[in-house]
Amino acid sequence: MKLTLSILKADVGSIGGHTKPSERMMDAVKSDTADAVRRGLLIDSFVGHTGDDICIIASHTNGPDNTDVHQFAWNAFLHATDIASQYGLYGAGQDLLVDAPSGNIRGAGPAVAEIEMDHDPVKTNPMRPAESFMVLAADKCGPGAYNLPMFLGFADPMYCAGLMLPRIGEGFTFNVIDMDNTDGDSLISLNAPEDYYKITVLLRDNERFGIDSIVSRYSGQVAAAVSATRLHNIAGSYTGKDDPVALVRNQGIFPAPEELISPYAKAHYIGGDARGSHVMPLMPVPINTAVTGMYCLPLVSCIGFSLNSRGEFSDSFADFFDNPAWDYVRQQAQEKGIAMRSQGWSGAAMLPYGELEYSGFRQSIGDLVDRFAFRDGNGTGGEIPEKAASADD
Repeated sequence: MKLTLSILKADVGSIGGHTKPSERMMDAVKSDTADAVRRGLLIDSFVGHTGDDICIIASHTNGPDNTDVHQFAWNAFLHATDIASQYGLYGAGQDLLVDAPSGNIRGAGPAVAEIEMDHDPVKTNPMRPAESFMVLAADKCGPGAYNLPMFLGFADPMYCAGLMLPRIGEGFTFNVIDMDNTDGDSLISLNAPEDYYKITVLLRDNERFGIDSIVSRYSGQVAAAVSATRLHNIAGSYTGKDDPVALVRNQGIFPAPEELISPYAKAHYIGGDARGSHVMPLMPVPINTAVTGMYCLPLVSCIGFSLNSRGEFSDSFADFFDNPAWDYVRQQAQEKGIAMRSQGWSGAAMLPYGELEYSGFRQSIGDLVDRFAFRDGNGTGGEIPEKAASADD
């Protein structure tokens, strides 16, 4: 059968600042999602949170961008928003950027990643005798947070030894989106390994270019989908960081879980942190982790599921970052974060001017730029004053 996996995530309110959603909010979304399963809209579902973002994971047969599925998720987020507002939680409805989307909710604020696939998990199926997948959810970070680890997991045999084998070794197509193009989805398709260097030219810029999807060149099946969108391009101003999700199929004709998560041991630097304007390491954490440490260190969770022939999830899930092996990485991430934030506002510690998302920061800089004058007085700005004007002048 044609089966769709949908990941929908949004920040709609949190306790004591940008920390975590309340239990009442989580219970409301879980109840709405369970009702969608009972009504037959969804086959199965899971609800969790990463930092202050609530994430709905669902299987169904309605196809990607389905209005009913997306409207269900939107209404569930609205339900949680009402609870957040009732209890005075911070940022109630923050990621809901339009009043009422008429169809799917891509571009309306929530992060969305979906894959439609032929689902027939039997031993005689040469492509997918069993279906397993992973969901990555990030908080306090920009849309290109997955660029480096996804590239290494799908294109670099130093991380994915499976690339030296037949089938996987035929490589993958990377569909890369230009997130600065606000006229529509602007994409380019590049093949690994032939376009290895060209892919890196784009993916090095986490704030502009992001992986939209990855496709197996052996089978033509979608291996991964990412919610590569910019909230400030949608809202026109800073509303919160983009906090992407990723849906990744694994094993068989795709990389194994350990090959896909090992790049996260780098705790690599990305844009994010407080008000989305700093450069900080990405810390792998268990699902349902709150943001309560020093700074707003970018977080990523990763959980795995298996699917039976009816599209139902396994009776439990694997939490890939809830393991003592990752304690060492978390320690490294914290040390890297302290070192970077000790540099404060200077240089590489913050994102470049064009990416700063502090509210009013660009206005502050603009007001100062307007006061610049040419030293020799030949420009339009006049002479440099002998004494700086006071704040009241």
